[in-house]
Amino acid sequence: MEIFLAEHKKLWSKKYVRISVLLCFVYMIIFAGILQFQWFTFGSPKDVTSAFGNHFDGYEVIRERQEYAEQFHGVLTDETLSDMVSDYQSIEKNGSYDETKKTDWSVKTSWLETLFPELKQSDTYLLMLSYVDPEKLTDIYERRNKAIEAFMDASGIEGDEKEYLLSMNEKVEIPFSYVWTEGWRTVLGDSLPDFGLMIAIVLVVCLAPMFSGEWQTKTGAMILTMKQGWRKDALAKLAVGFSFTIEIFLLIAIPNIIVQMVYLGASGWDAPIQCIKMIAIAPMNMVQAEIYEYLFALFGTLGFAGLVMLISSLSKNDLLSIVGGFALLFVPMVISEYLPYTLQLIVSLIPMAGSSADIFRMNTLNIFGKAVWLPYVELWTPLIFMIACIPVTVSRWAKIQKS
Repeated sequence: MEIFLAEHKKLWSKKYVRISVLLCFVYMIIFAGILQFQWFTFGSPKDVTSAFGNHFDGYEVIRERQEYAEQFHGVLTDETLSDMVSDYQSIEKNGSYDETKKTDWSVKTSWLETLFPELKQSDTYLLMLSYVDPEKLTDIYERRNKAIEAFMDASGIEGDEKEYLLSMNEKVEIPFSYVWTEGWRTVLGDSLPDFGLMIAIVLVVCLAPMFSGEWQTKTGAMILTMKQGWRKDALAKLAVGFSFTIEIFLLIAIPNIIVQMVYLGASGWDAPIQCIKMIAIAPMNMVQAEIYEYLFALFGTLGFAGLVMLISSLSKNDLLSIVGGFALLFVPMVISEYLPYTLQLIVSLIPMAGSSADIFRMNTLNIFGKAVWLPYVELWTPLIFMIACIPVTVSRWAKIQKS
């Protein structure tokens, strides 16, 4: 414990560590949190004095949109969808473009395009909400099942994999409940999938010199004079690195949740994620999806921290360790799209290379002849990386010191 506390104090005492954490906090909470809700995403449009074209009134806009959605709150039925479309067309007919913004129009448009593709007119720029006949919007849940099977057929999903995914879809509760969805889509589809990335950047800057920095400060040789010094010191450094990762995660996640609650409240926590993407097959509601995405970020950063410290233990040069850390972070992201589909799935298992937004997709991995939904594997694989890195890092640290 004494070595751990000393290493922990040493890490936090470094100015570049405190500056990195502060910048991460400011970006994630101020820019990607408060300003996203208040200005960038939900501020009312047409402010010519703003570089983003929005007014600084997101809180009021969100409340207005939530109040509008209350009239349709409850079970989503054919009649409810028809009423939503009719109301949108009525608002648009009265020539009030700004008023249409409060109608959750982008979410409802995606529903129509998914469930009623035959009604889409290819020769117009108008949204389907603007011209589709509300009376034709029937059998939405039967159409959803057909849309799922059509997507699977088009994607080459068949056999046991298709049966497995359809069995997951059977667990989705029907009918859906509806609340204002745009806020949850912003959180689950835009914000949280990138949540771990900024933390990972801080980890590279702060943890890459964890082992290699000992040679810069000429303390590496001193550790060798201690009884079992290299082993105890290596374990203490690893413990500090993982503790530091959890500390940063909590430092960002807790205020982030508070900001979300202030702006969005808890309304809609029990609505299904199918309100965001109709053909999602995961039996999750909004809060379950959010918990998954936070765990995805936490486990991913822990696995990534283990790999960064392993790279650090292999080098006597801080710069090489930092370059190696950033290469580990960004190279899989860059090359993944150019790889065959199966390799893309395998690359996504590298910590920070996957996406928590995969909960909206139908990707699977074949493990020992059995199809497994990719998000399950992506969630737990980083912890395997973390655990595997511990003995390897200790061993490599011993060898490089003895050499």
